[in-house]
Amino acid sequence: MKRIASFSVNHDILEKGMYVSRIDGDVTYDIRMKKPNCGDYLENASMHTFEHLFATYARNSKYEKSIVYVGPMGCRTGFYLLLRDDVTRAEALELVKESFRFIKDFEGEIPGTKRQECGNYLEHDKKGAKQIAIDMLEVLSDWNEEKMNYEK
Repeated sequence: MKRIASFSVNHDILEKGMYVSRIDGDVTYDIRMKKPNCGDYLENASMHTFEHLFATYARNSKYEKSIVYVGPMGCRTGFYLLLRDDVTRAEALELVKESFRFIKDFEGEIPGTKRQECGNYLEHDKKGAKQIAIDMLEVLSDWNEEKMNYEK
């Protein structure tokens, strides 16, 4: 089998940020929230809440028809955002920042957390999700399109 693109990225030098992972008609963004293989990973409950809020905001944004997927990485170091190619890199970055501001400021009931709506409805952490958003807003504060390429 062919080696998939994400396994070709040198995770030993990968830093927190937002990267273009793959372009294949759609664009996959790697939103790296933790430095890989350093022992600090996203906690499940915080990551789960973050997913509910990120997906809810993105799918209700002006880019709703361009959202293919929003979800966590299995390694718990970040999220993937998969968009149609009609969204520019600059627009994708702004959508991510807007989503993270939404999460940081979110109050109220977390969307989709009733037993009938979620397969693990008891495992959520709003405070932890907000902390992830605060941290990533700092990381992305001066991020731009030029920084979206992986270092070799």
